[in-house]
Amino acid sequence: MTDLLAQAQAWLAEDPDPHTRDELQVLLDADDQAALAIAFAGPLTFGTAGLRGPLGPGPAAMNHIVVAKAAAGLCQYVKDTGGARIVVGYDARRNSKAFAELTAAIAAGAGLQAEVLPRNLPTPVLAYAIRARGADAGVVVTASHNPPQDNGYKVYLGDGMQIVPPADAEISARIAAQPSYAQIPQSDAWTTLDETVVDEYLARVVSLADPAHTGNARLTVVYTAMHGVGGALFETVCQRLGFLELHSVAEQFEPDPAFPTVAFPNPEEPGAMDLALAAAERVDADLIIANDPDADRCAVGIPTGDGWRMLRGDEVGVLLGWWQAQRGPVSGSLVTTIVSSSMLQTIAEAAGLGFRQTLTGFKWITRPDDIVYGYEEALGYCVDPDAVRDKDGISASVRMLELAAWLGNQGRTVASLLDDLAAEHGVYLTDQISIRVQDLSDRDRALAALQARPQDAIADLAGVTDLTDSAATGLPPTEGLRLTLTGGGRVVARPSGTEAKLKVYLEVVERTGDLAADRTRATARMLELRAGLERFLAAV
Repeated sequence: MTDLLAQAQAWLAEDPDPHTRDELQVLLDADDQAALAIAFAGPLTFGTAGLRGPLGPGPAAMNHIVVAKAAAGLCQYVKDTGGARIVVGYDARRNSKAFAELTAAIAAGAGLQAEVLPRNLPTPVLAYAIRARGADAGVVVTASHNPPQDNGYKVYLGDGMQIVPPADAEISARIAAQPSYAQIPQSDAWTTLDETVVDEYLARVVSLADPAHTGNARLTVVYTAMHGVGGALFETVCQRLGFLELHSVAEQFEPDPAFPTVAFPNPEEPGAMDLALAAAERVDADLIIANDPDADRCAVGIPTGDGWRMLRGDEVGVLLGWWQAQRGPVSGSLVTTIVSSSMLQTIAEAAGLGFRQTLTGFKWITRPDDIVYGYEEALGYCVDPDAVRDKDGISASVRMLELAAWLGNQGRTVASLLDDLAAEHGVYLTDQISIRVQDLSDRDRALAALQARPQDAIADLAGVTDLTDSAATGLPPTEGLRLTLTGGGRVVARPSGTEAKLKVYLEVVERTGDLAADRTRATARMLELRAGLERFLAAV
């Protein structure tokens, strides 16, 4: 433990942040070897999602030293590849502004032109600003929908898209080569942008809704910002579009890094939408819209004959894809991932549009040059790739409001459109099993067991594809398995790229033309499929 103590003492002497110094001193004074071992277990890994981890001292957490080295490595990469300008944004989490300004100071110290967004803003505003400002790279300090103790460092290049290999490895190598914090040059020669870039973004988002579709709309909408940074912009957009019957959940509207009303600030998590659902019942709403804390995701709730329900990400993805196809253009591709509903392909083919399937994550979804719309099942939607080449919960919300208004003017509902699409194209039922682990070896062991004995988990197994096999998938290699079903559908199992989870994505397909029978059959098959997988994974 002598080496561990020496590492901790060296870090303490270098750390510029009094808060993390105090935290580390407490551990040293208490001789808390277990906590010190966690803090110094190794560097926080920089990958295609950038950095994400708990706030705290040591190389395994998010703090000033870790961020400084990440910023310096990124800036070195930008310079080495001929870049000169970087834009930085941040959300309202603890230390987000401080990390953003530190990044700007290091970028300026490296001789780059560094610009910081005027205040805490949604991630898609940063993605927009990169393209609008002609920047060579961008950073947004956010942990998105992670727990309150986390923060993150998301990196984009000049195309406004998240990084993909080999850029991640090349940046990571430069991060690893950085000197001590004190030796990294900093300068105050960076600038804070004014509100012009926000105004431009808002104008672009508002322009996505056709007044012919929204002009006579009488929608009552409940909205929650999930304690994040999307609320003010969403309300502004609604006012400009004339959606005045807006009821924001007051308890979750203002940014709050503690996220006091939710266990996890993710609209997909159990209980996160309870306040919004209660408000929708109270005001007899037509629609619920929710953003996650950095507002790059959008969740939708609708009333049904059996009460309110939140739509699955695949349902919203298909709805927005269908709406894009109806609105035009007449060429281009709809894009989604290997774990999202295959119904989007059917929609694209029916509309005469192209279809592309990618690996999981928006870093892949927005790569195709001909993309006109893309989505992932985890509530991420790109409806305006020319302006924001990433998921955007604000613009997706606008397109959903436009669709709901258009339907309402015809005496139809979102629920009835889902019925119509299922009747025309078939029932594509999706579900997900998410297993959170403490030890990543548990996740890896479960995936290995499923690969070795898939027939023990799935009764109607038709085939197994190892996703590391590019020849079989036609995609870059990635960890995971795709298991096809004889009755129509598939299972994809993969480790999460941002959390300690094993994610298993299920889809069953029924399309005999009898909607009621197809739904009954799909529901029964899904229950059987899920139960078999859960039994298998619990026994591993």
